[in-house]
Amino acid sequence: MAAKLFKSVILGAPASGKGTISGRIVKNFNLAHISSGDKLRQQIQEKTPIGVEAQKYILAGKLVPDGTMIKFISSELRKVSNQSWLLDGFPRTLAQAEALWEIEKMDLVINLQVPYEVIIARVKGRWIHLPSGRVYNEDFNAPKVPGKDDITGEPLVQREDDKPEVVLKRLEQYGRMAGPLITYYEGKGILRTFIGERTDEIWPKVLECLETYIPRHKISQKSSQ
Repeated sequence: MAAKLFKSVILGAPASGKGTISGRIVKNFNLAHISSGDKLRQQIQEKTPIGVEAQKYILAGKLVPDGTMIKFISSELRKVSNQSWLLDGFPRTLAQAEALWEIEKMDLVINLQVPYEVIIARVKGRWIHLPSGRVYNEDFNAPKVPGKDDITGEPLVQREDDKPEVVLKRLEQYGRMAGPLITYYEGKGILRTFIGERTDEIWPKVLECLETYIPRHKISQKSSQ
């Protein structure tokens, strides 16, 4: 009998460490990682029909409509229909969550909860590789060479919207949008919330939880950190 596929979603505010935790989950449990932001940027770069449609809204400073995002994520999930997966960056609205549940019944929703004041302090040390979207931080997940991307060696930059007052507004917006999602998944009985100030504090709790759902992929102890 084939092993049951594991299907999961990760939620977390901007700069909550979601990208770092997602990377560790994918590495330790050999899951397909579907980052809606990364996938959408790729579609825009390749000028696919969905990419062209999404870019119109993004350039106008608007959110990509639920219908477009649902159609897009549905197509991405079909590509990994024979794999266990972690969905990152979607859903963002209750309508998206409800549509996703009709398509796929998830096993677990991981919710990262980091105090806003910690996040605001953290983004001051955040650096980004713009072409790929890879994120680094001076306090954790620092680049191997300061100011350079680990993969390409290209320069890292700091974003204008990482200013504390801008970050606070983004966090407040996230809180308004995430509230209904958290309530929805609590009702489904699949939400697990992990609270902490540092990624290395939260990660062992996430790891312990996931090991009750899916076997850990065999990797070296050093690379599992």
